[in-house]
Amino acid sequence: MTAWTDGYVADLGYTYGFYRELTPQMLSFGALAAGETPLDTASPFRFCELGCGQGFSANLLAAANPHAQFYATDFNPSQVANARALAAEAGLSNVTFFDTPFAAFADEPDLPEEFDVIALHGIYSWIGLENRQAIVDFIARKLKVGGLVYISYNALPGWSAAAPLRHLMYLHGKATGGPTAGRLEPALQFTDAMLAAGAGFFRANPALKERFDKLKGMSRNYLAHEYFNDAWALFYHSEVAQDLSAAKLTFLGSAALLEGVDAINLTAEQQQLLAGIADRTQREVMKDYMFNQQFRRDVFVKGPLPLPPRRLQEVWAEQRFALSTPRADVPLTVKGVLGEATLQAEVYTPILDGLAEGAKTLRALCADKAVEALGWAKLTQALTILVGAGHVQPCLPAKDENKRAKSTRAFNAAVCERARDNADLGFLASPVTGGGIAVDRFAQLFLLSIGAGAKQPRDWADFAWSVLAAQNQRIVKDGKPLDTPEENVAELAARAATFAEKTLPVLKSLQVA
Repeated sequence: MTAWTDGYVADLGYTYGFYRELTPQMLSFGALAAGETPLDTASPFRFCELGCGQGFSANLLAAANPHAQFYATDFNPSQVANARALAAEAGLSNVTFFDTPFAAFADEPDLPEEFDVIALHGIYSWIGLENRQAIVDFIARKLKVGGLVYISYNALPGWSAAAPLRHLMYLHGKATGGPTAGRLEPALQFTDAMLAAGAGFFRANPALKERFDKLKGMSRNYLAHEYFNDAWALFYHSEVAQDLSAAKLTFLGSAALLEGVDAINLTAEQQQLLAGIADRTQREVMKDYMFNQQFRRDVFVKGPLPLPPRRLQEVWAEQRFALSTPRADVPLTVKGVLGEATLQAEVYTPILDGLAEGAKTLRALCADKAVEALGWAKLTQALTILVGAGHVQPCLPAKDENKRAKSTRAFNAAVCERARDNADLGFLASPVTGGGIAVDRFAQLFLLSIGAGAKQPRDWADFAWSVLAAQNQRIVKDGKPLDTPEENVAELAARAATFAEKTLPVLKSLQVA
């Protein structure tokens, strides 16, 4: 171990994920849904990400919000170098990456005096006390009054049963020594052997076998950072709220919007029990017991400012929304803690049909009498649920959308070019939503082909196969690689046809393609 890593895995890079909850427009909508003053995402703002990993989220958000300034730091210089490389390929001038430790970051001369948003995804659970204190100090010094903080972390009580499983793997990896990549498989094999040997802990916790089986199929890069860091901590919400109170923060709500819908998560008895708890923090922890919560996505604010009812309705009326799932594929069901719940067709159908015509403000949606007749409470709850389920996205105003599109086109072209080599980057930027839209490697290759002038899905498939074949790669279907070129092209042609029918129209409506 070298001093600069501070016990954190550094020899195996983190994943290239995009985390939707970091999207400024999503955070702003979460505040609006909670009745609070939203972030003004249409005007210039400043955004900071602590522990940005490969920097993909920060780069994508910078591309989709060229009117804002983004700053991000990560301790690993290799990841920062990769983040800067993508920014350069995309021609981004509004994002700056640092490899500065948290304790020194507030004193960076190139940082602005204050930020509108400070975000950290997962990192709070993977660092020690000293670094957590440095983060709280940074927030106290750098978050503006009215600013938002997004913080996610491994939570109790949900992690309680699995924490010993993590410790078992960590200890085995520590004893094995050597590069992290070489310690992962032996640790998994040893844990398998413990299960097979009938260790009492696993007999007493039979559900862990299913969890471990799923774990074996996860990204090795993710597993290294979750299971092999020296620092690893679990938190009750009350503990994080207490930490952040030192920076004058107040809990606003969960960025996982469906968690706030009691009807799909709590029985009538549980709702009645929670209703009798006056303290907000205690009530959140009790909900975590009812959910068996193992990962929280919290949003805090420095100085809550609830909107008066009249003003709240005005802001909601001007909020724009767009479908990000093909209309025909949006189910009238939603999953909560209690299982799958059915959505009322008479409420959701007119809303979805209206959005199928393109992005609209709530005011524009209400031009349809069937939507207007739903009333304020049903409308706002339905839209919150659709956003929480990921089928609808809250959008930036239409003003300046073409300016944003210039930035996202350059970024998306850079991402699609990288798809020639690997499937690391699975999202593209939308100037409509100000965030990311999931687009896998094959779809990105199809877009490259379209950009080169190809018109037909079969041509897109042939192009994608030429890229894969040149690297001796094959498509994996049903867990097995397809052997012949004919099989691979046929599979690609089928995917291209589906892409043309379902995905491409959505991408065009969001100005991603």
